[in-house]
Amino acid sequence: HDIHQHSHGDNDSRSKHPDHAHYHYAAIRRRIEEAPLAKEVAALSLRIFDRLARAEATLHGTSVDAVVFHEVGAIDSIVDVVGASAAICWLAPLSISCSPVAMGQGSVMCAHGKLPVPSPAASEIMREAGAPITDGGIAKELCTPTGATILASVVTTWASMPALTPIAIGYGAGDSDLPDRPNVVRVLAGRLLDPARGSASEVIELESNIDDMSPELCEHVSNLLLAEAALDVWWSAITMKKGRPAWTLHVLCEGSQLERATQLILTETSAIGVRMQRKSRKVLEREFASVSTEFGPITMKIARLEGQIVNAAPEYAECLERARAAGAPLKLVMAAAQAAWLRPDKP
Repeated sequence: HDIHQHSHGDNDSRSKHPDHAHYHYAAIRRRIEEAPLAKEVAALSLRIFDRLARAEATLHGTSVDAVVFHEVGAIDSIVDVVGASAAICWLAPLSISCSPVAMGQGSVMCAHGKLPVPSPAASEIMREAGAPITDGGIAKELCTPTGATILASVVTTWASMPALTPIAIGYGAGDSDLPDRPNVVRVLAGRLLDPARGSASEVIELESNIDDMSPELCEHVSNLLLAEAALDVWWSAITMKKGRPAWTLHVLCEGSQLERATQLILTETSAIGVRMQRKSRKVLEREFASVSTEFGPITMKIARLEGQIVNAAPEYAECLERARAAGAPLKLVMAAAQAAWLRPDKP
C-alpha cells in the first residue's frame, strides 16, 4: 500500500514509537504529478520533496526510491509544500533572501521516538543547502523538516534583508503559542534598491564542455539548476577534438550558491570538471503587473532604469496556458497582453 498505519502493540513500545502512518515517496510524487497543478508549481513541489527524500536517504543509508516518510508525508505537509510552491511561482521573485533560521532546541517526539531539536532531517537539509542556523533561544521545534526543505529549495541568498522598497508584506501564524514571541513567519516582497540605481553586483559563471551526454538530459539539468542554484542557465554548441559535436553548459550564480551549482553540474551531467570565473553585472529593477485580456489575466514583467519603464513583456508560461485553453495562436495571446499593457486606461 502507498499509505498504511500500524500499532506497535504493547504500551512500552507505543511510548517509544507512537502509532504513525507511512507515506511512500513514490506515491507522493505520483499524486503531485497527477494533480491538476500548473506545470511550474508541480515541478517546484517535486523538487522540494526530492530534496527531502535525499536527506532521508542519507540519514537511513538507503536509496531515494526506497524512502518512506512519516510526519512529513502527511496531508498538511503536502499542502504546505504545494501551497508554498504555488505562491513562489505566482510571485516569481528575482531573488529570495533569508536571515539565519531559528531551529529551536530541546527534543521532539516523532515516529522514531524522542529526537533532538533540530531534528536529524532538518539538520541534514540545512547542511546540504549551506544555510546558517541558530537555536532561537527557546526549547521547542521552531523549524520542521518541511519548513527547512521549502527554505532550502527557494532561498537564493542566506543573509539579512537587503536594502529594498517594500511592496507587500504577509504573515502566517502557527497553532502553538510561544511564551516570549508571536509564532508567526513574515514575508516581505519589495524592489531591490541597488539594481534600480544601476549598481554592479558580482556573480560567478560556471562552464563545462560536455560531449558524451544524451541531449534528453539537458532540459532536466537546466530546470534543476534554475530551481536550486542558478540565476541563469544556457547551452552553446561547440566542436571538440576529433571533430566531435558537443555543448558548453553555462551557469550564472551568486557566490552563496557556488557549491550547490557545482555539485549539480558534476552529479547530474557527465561533466568531469567545471571552470569558474567571477564577473560583474548590472541588472534593471524588475516588477510584475497583471493586465486583463480577452483570454484572461496575464502577468507582465516590467523593467525600470532609474525609475523609468524601459521594457514590458508578458510572461511566456501564462500566455502559453491561456493560448492552449482558448485554442488560440500563442502569438495572438502575447500580442493581446502587450496591447492591454499599452492601453492608457489600464489599471
